[in-house]
Amino acid sequence: MRLTVIGGGHVGRVLGRLLGTRGGFIVADVLARSAASANEAAAFIGAGRPLDAYPALAVADVYMLSVTDDQIVPACEALAASVPLKGAVVFHCSGALASNLLQAARDAGAFVASVHPIRSFADMEAVAAAFDGTFCGVEGDAQALDVLLPALSAIGARAVQIDASAKTVYHAAAVFASNYLVTVLDAALRAYQAAGIPEDVARELARPLASESMENVFRLGAAPALSGPIARGDMATVQRQHDAVAAWDPATGQLYDALVSPTVALAARKRAHRP
Repeated sequence: MRLTVIGGGHVGRVLGRLLGTRGGFIVADVLARSAASANEAAAFIGAGRPLDAYPALAVADVYMLSVTDDQIVPACEALAASVPLKGAVVFHCSGALASNLLQAARDAGAFVASVHPIRSFADMEAVAAAFDGTFCGVEGDAQALDVLLPALSAIGARAVQIDASAKTVYHAAAVFASNYLVTVLDAALRAYQAAGIPEDVARELARPLASESMENVFRLGAAPALSGPIARGDMATVQRQHDAVAAWDPATGQLYDALVSPTVALAARKRAHRP
């Protein structure tokens, strides 16, 4: 089957290479915003005709929109206006948005889906070389998934079907597990420094606490892994800590306060499941 890659970014380049070498596709066209980007993307993929204009696209069986979230709708509309899509598969790679944004392609007779690889693509060569086992959140038309799921399996991906109506919550899960985790650890490091501990020492103090807590979550589950004053029911200590943190740094005090209620609920779950 012929695959066209629209978008010359990291995700499109890596998936284009993998799908073209291991996924059973022939990469036909590689379209990007500029000729230079299209040439670079095609070179990384190792195949494909570099293009920078939609009217030059040839007909393909599958079209991958690896563009930024704000460009998914206009890219899909431009695609639908440029080539016949009846019976084709069109999918995008956003983690935050659902496949229903590809309505222009669906109206043109295509089957639509979304495929979101749960990886950091900063180092494209490293990801392409070690893609096996990568989870991909997928949703969309059954006919589209019938084509895409075998291809994902062939490149070593582990597809997880998700509820399209909860796509934004699904993406927020990654933000909690990655971005906000860093924010919370930054608060811990700054609090240590406020107590007179140098930053390099603070990182070493926090490392075993953070590492062991994460290992316990992944091994036991979140509720059994919870420890500390809230898990013990020591709310007097929690109040003293909140007051001290708020006096030191009001914004961090608000963060501490925001985490109390969900941690209390987590502690209740821990007590409810305790043997």
